[in-house]
Amino acid sequence: MRVFNFSAGPAVLPEPVLSQAAAEMLDWHGSGMSVMEMSHRGKEFISIADKAEADLRTLLAVPSNYKVLFLQGGAIAENAIVPMNLLRGRTTADYVNTGEWSKKSIKEAKKYCTVHIAASAEDKDFTYVPAQSAWKPSQDPAYLHVCTNETIAGVEYQWTPDTGDIPLVADMSSHILSRPVDVARFGVIYGGAQKNMGPAGLTLVIVRDDLLDRALPITPSAFHWSEQAAADSMLNTPPTYAIYIAGLVFEWLLAQGGLAVIEQRNIAKSALLYDYLDRTSFYRSAVRCEDRSRMNVTFRLADEAQDDAFLKGAGQRGMVQLKGHRAVGGIRASIYNAMPMAGVEALVAYMREFEQRHG
Repeated sequence: MRVFNFSAGPAVLPEPVLSQAAAEMLDWHGSGMSVMEMSHRGKEFISIADKAEADLRTLLAVPSNYKVLFLQGGAIAENAIVPMNLLRGRTTADYVNTGEWSKKSIKEAKKYCTVHIAASAEDKDFTYVPAQSAWKPSQDPAYLHVCTNETIAGVEYQWTPDTGDIPLVADMSSHILSRPVDVARFGVIYGGAQKNMGPAGLTLVIVRDDLLDRALPITPSAFHWSEQAAADSMLNTPPTYAIYIAGLVFEWLLAQGGLAVIEQRNIAKSALLYDYLDRTSFYRSAVRCEDRSRMNVTFRLADEAQDDAFLKGAGQRGMVQLKGHRAVGGIRASIYNAMPMAGVEALVAYMREFEQRHG
């Protein structure tokens, strides 16, 4: 029996995707091969990669003047790859600090340039997104970087910053494909696949064409967006099986009706959980209401000594991976696209039951 998997990543995948991958494991479309065995330069895999890109472009309405890259290294690697690809001619980059993942991005960027903190939510333990009216950008930054969903704290931008001529760079790892996005508002969008797109090992980068000529001379070829774009993401062997699974996820999303439909489902799922949290004092959510993440719902028990009992009882009822990140503790329910409403309903029912027994 499959459990309700609330892991923050690698995360739950749609069951139809897993079933199709299982059915095609030994023989993809009569090729006599598993996708894992295919040459990345063979016609079979190139057709898989081309369709995956086309479907992703449809889902996000990616403008034609943007390149879509399927790379490796995760968002952690992109934290270094971003400055390497955008700093030529400039020495400063602006960052908005909204939590642990923003801090990791800032740490990496400092190895390549002067980092200016345009705004920070550290004053309130990263429980909100600073209003753009309070941001203080530097004089001439190469770009401005944001993490639009902080997986650990459960904080999400519900709006898109307006940075004018400054390229806006966004780590969207944990909420990309959960809602429509106006890609044209961004210079670069990147993220690891292991939340809403597919398995770990694949990194998505969407970059505007005019930003492809800004790389530092030290940028390694495998990390050089322009070189990877010229090679259709195949300068080196790409993560072929992860691209295949992501392609199946894109097909599934399109079959659901696209991101507008998915967004409404995600609103309903997160609202069910937050509504319960707001009606009880037994559990508490520290995140400011207007900045709450739809993907990663973080909360604490009033008596945190009961955390272990709560988690054990959840596991016994088939709900797993609810423990908060080790950096902050507490409880975290990650309810990505593939988490059904039934999973959230089961969690809320258990939370109510646990409160009745221990409150």
